[in-house]
Amino acid sequence: MPSHTDDLRLAHILADDADSTTMDRYKALDLHVATKPDLSPVSESDRKVEDVMRKTLARARPRDAFVGEEEGTTGWGIRRWVVDPIDGTKNYIRGVPVWATLISLMIEDQVVVGVVSAPALGRRWWASYGDGAWTGRALMSAQPCRVSDVSDIGDASLSYSSLKGWEKLGKKDQFAGLMDSAWRTRAYGDFWSYMLVAEGAVDIAAEPELNLYDMAALAIIVDEAGGKFTSLDGTPGPNGPNAVATNGRLHDEVLERLR
Repeated sequence: MPSHTDDLRLAHILADDADSTTMDRYKALDLHVATKPDLSPVSESDRKVEDVMRKTLARARPRDAFVGEEEGTTGWGIRRWVVDPIDGTKNYIRGVPVWATLISLMIEDQVVVGVVSAPALGRRWWASYGDGAWTGRALMSAQPCRVSDVSDIGDASLSYSSLKGWEKLGKKDQFAGLMDSAWRTRAYGDFWSYMLVAEGAVDIAAEPELNLYDMAALAIIVDEAGGKFTSLDGTPGPNGPNAVATNGRLHDEVLERLR
């Protein structure tokens, strides 16, 4: 597969613009928040970030499609940018710093570029296909990400977002059993669980219900860090309805426990 250096640089530019927009309104007392039809919140920053990205990509990559959480899909073709303007909107509107903009480029069903930018944490992670996963403040000041070598669930750290979705999926008992078997469990939540897997600080992350824009950027970073990212049925990548990410060594056993 050809190099995607230019696409990765563009993704960082998009992330810079997103960071400026989100941080400008973070903790603003007059931040406008609405409720979407699915009863989830959406802030003015969510909509503005997505709008800015759509306009930038319309100029820079006019032939590419765009898939956004707020306004859906526009354009067509095998190249599509998949964006979650703010992953962790509930944290954002309450002043909790664990939220991020997720940016990815997919060619057909393969993620080739992913950037996760969490400006309130002062962190950014990224990857491009075949070039490894990295973290740092900029492309020129980066450290490689590498998953852990933990090989026993009894020694593993597990991160999740909530338990409600597991009950809805009919797998609350299975997930509770996995939690009981793990050495440590913490609800770091959302994108951060998966970035901690990529860094080797956490060994397992899982969520029972997600969308493509929630997962695409996370999947390539975990994979390029040496881990494994699949749906609960074992389908590789972010194209299923849920996610399991591990350091790879634990993956088959985790999937088996959750079946």
